[in-house]
Amino acid sequence: MLFTRRRVAQLGALGLLTAATVALTGSPAAAHVTISPSVTTAGSYAVLTMGVPHGCDGSATTKVSIQIPEQIVTVTPTVNPNWTVEKVMADLNPPVKDSHGNEVTQRVAEVVYTARTPLPDDLRDTFELSVKLPDAAGETLTFPSVQTCEQGETPWVQLPAEGQNADELEYPAPKFVLTAQADGDADDASVQPVAQTSTESSDGGTGAVGWIALVLGALGLLAGGLALVRTRRTA
Repeated sequence: MLFTRRRVAQLGALGLLTAATVALTGSPAAAHVTISPSVTTAGSYAVLTMGVPHGCDGSATTKVSIQIPEQIVTVTPTVNPNWTVEKVMADLNPPVKDSHGNEVTQRVAEVVYTARTPLPDDLRDTFELSVKLPDAAGETLTFPSVQTCEQGETPWVQLPAEGQNADELEYPAPKFVLTAQADGDADDASVQPVAQTSTESSDGGTGAVGWIALVLGALGLLAGGLALVRTRRTA
């Protein structure tokens, strides 16, 4: 009986700790090319992380072209040592003013990453773009992208029809929705954050997962402690 109680307590603690680990690490990466913003707050600076999880039907990736929404004027791509990067410009008519009052006559319409060595089908990589998000809460920003491979290409450009679930699309375009600015965040919108490499959105999901992991971990430790006390009492 002593052995049975001890094993049950240990297995219970192990189950809780395993659940905490799964919650902390998250689910496996999606099969689609995705884009994850460091923040989604309208009017803020953000680092957008484009994830490329695989090649084209087994073929290695040689180039990824990312179209930038017209609402975004300035884009600063992050250097990736495995790729060259090019900014494709487009004229602005009429010109606009930047945050410093300077007149801007061109915008970055497309960012193209070209592989120095083709990215194998069974490996993934990410690209980071630093941008100023438009001040339009509730608006969806879409980044149609074309993944070129040694054999063929995959156009991640599909948009759902009205009422259609984006999960039903075979090659959905990466996108996210701008969120409203919370009270007291007005001063933070003009501060550009340090570039992040996480592919998770920072608009609340990661924080919730972290709290769940901490609670589950604490429950696991409590179960282990109770098992030890019971073991000593019955010894």
